[in-house]
Amino acid sequence: MLKSIPSFQAAVWFIRLAALIYLLDALLPAPPRAPLQTPQVVQTQHASVCVHTRLIDEVYEWKIQRSLQRVREMGATTIVEFFPWAYAEPAPGQYNWTSFDQIIRHARNQGLHIIARMGLVPDWARPSNGEFQTTLNDLPEESFDDFATFVAAFAQRYAGVVDDIIIWNEPNLSFEWGYRPVDPLAYTRLLQAVYQPVHEANPAVNIVAAPLAPTLEPEGSPNGLNDLLYLDAMLTGGAANFFDVLGIHTYGFTEPPEAEPGFDQLNFRRAELLHAILENHDAGDKPVYITESGWNDHPRWTKAVRPSQRIAYTINAFKWADDNWPWLDKLCIWVLRYPASTRSYPDNFTLLTPDFMPLPIYTAIQAYARGWSLEDDLWLPAPQ
Repeated sequence: MLKSIPSFQAAVWFIRLAALIYLLDALLPAPPRAPLQTPQVVQTQHASVCVHTRLIDEVYEWKIQRSLQRVREMGATTIVEFFPWAYAEPAPGQYNWTSFDQIIRHARNQGLHIIARMGLVPDWARPSNGEFQTTLNDLPEESFDDFATFVAAFAQRYAGVVDDIIIWNEPNLSFEWGYRPVDPLAYTRLLQAVYQPVHEANPAVNIVAAPLAPTLEPEGSPNGLNDLLYLDAMLTGGAANFFDVLGIHTYGFTEPPEAEPGFDQLNFRRAELLHAILENHDAGDKPVYITESGWNDHPRWTKAVRPSQRIAYTINAFKWADDNWPWLDKLCIWVLRYPASTRSYPDNFTLLTPDFMPLPIYTAIQAYARGWSLEDDLWLPAPQ
């Protein structure tokens, strides 16, 4: 039979163990810190180059800083970033701007322009059905004014720093509209609720109409509505009075950027059809931001292309827009990087690996944006 350990001896062992843990913890390196640098300036020859980031998902500040350094080094002037309502206003009128301040502080330090995307509804502003909680994308009409109040507070806080604000994301998809039937007139009413109070908070603000998902879904589909039909219905309902910039999502899928657009075709030049609808409603003078675009080179996704095609199509898309779309201000590529691998085809939209290694597509965009050419296997400044 084993003898029991005296309680005082157990206590000594516990103290020794605690001391060892403390010493081992002290030997660990301090987490990387992210002090602000001297304010930077983006070196670029193509101010329209832009990239969508996913910084709100980062845990460590130094990773936010490193991501934004990579954006500047690439020659992109602008980022699109998501600023979720649910993160900043956990209770009515009680704001926590910490995570937003951190991203915006580092973006400005790198000399970057910011387009802010608004969305995600806090639980207090969502409908509930007993114990069942609705999706974070469910914004009931009775909460439109609450959302407008939040966006106005954001616009006032960051006036002069963030003056482009996207209202929602892809509302022509049921998933993005809280798994409810999509409703272009309801989205128009959301724009109307937001427009005046946000302009009063920051007269210089641009309200960006939510980019629509490129989709061929017909009327009556439970999944969504064709983006061309949705935009036309919005504008017929008077939406042009309540936004300053039209946002567009346009992906190339498997076609080159020069491929002809069509009502039943999803490709890069679908943006031309959306702009034509804007012109048909006497709103063609409004600027356009393409806030998501690009190609995917996953080896097993049916909508992907080869890596070499991805590079060629992306660069040719920038050139096509520069040469043919005077109405376009920004062309933003989805996406800079993810904080961690998704282990699926979305990884092949990224420009950087999770550990910040540049992929060939990053280097190609960098060469285009900064005016470099490929000579002797090195990126060198193009002749002036």
